[in-house]
Amino acid sequence: MVPQITQPTAEVATIPFHGSDILAVHIDGKPNVLLKPFIESLGIAYQPQHRKLMNKSWASVTTTVMQVPGDGQRREHTIVDVRTALMLLATIDESRVSEQRRPLLIAYQSEVADVIEAYFSQGGAINPNATIDQLDVLARRAQAQAGVLAALKGIVDDAYLEVQGRFVIGQALGIEPELDTATIPQDVESYLRDTGIGGVERSRVRSQFGKRLKGAYVAKHGREPLKVPRTINGVVTEVNGYTRQDLALFDQVFDAMGLVRS
Repeated sequence: MVPQITQPTAEVATIPFHGSDILAVHIDGKPNVLLKPFIESLGIAYQPQHRKLMNKSWASVTTTVMQVPGDGQRREHTIVDVRTALMLLATIDESRVSEQRRPLLIAYQSEVADVIEAYFSQGGAINPNATIDQLDVLARRAQAQAGVLAALKGIVDDAYLEVQGRFVIGQALGIEPELDTATIPQDVESYLRDTGIGGVERSRVRSQFGKRLKGAYVAKHGREPLKVPRTINGVVTEVNGYTRQDLALFDQVFDAMGLVRS
């Protein structure tokens, strides 16, 4: 594939996203992402991912000359549309991303398209060019989302609701949400993966680990953990709701089962 060369119709936008920045620009009325900083924000090498795209018929890769924030000169940059960025993200194995950057990859996969669209078309995230009407739409959306979270109280784990509520506030105000690490959701699949256990072994021990963990939780708290929705292997399912506060229980079960970290 030979990338097209075109000119942007707007300045490069810096969109805050989970402690990182997405550099994006409008091309022919559509938002595009600057590929190199997008990939490097995940802590992985840019060139292999760029080569991968150049061999894909579905990839929309464009080269444009522009000046990015922090650079005093106009330079040639490779950009991709949001659809291509999402498809590329889907090909990145989570296990190849560091534990520190993995939450960012997951957030990219699930949220980045909406955030970019909100910035350019709805004044979100918050676009300094947003109109009063656009900001009003964001406020009403946040209010509706908060109402859903309030309705789930007593059904879904409080820690999960708090984290989601902080994300709603952050999106409405265009700021990075402040999260207490102790309330960040934790699930069995992610825990086992982070210990270095391979996919086949995880599948073998996951059910037993989950049952033992639930028992340990009940023994400590006198009640069963509430159910929360989580995405596991690309499928949304209800699982027992734990947080980083429960990591000691995870470690306890891990050691009791004789599992080995790698």
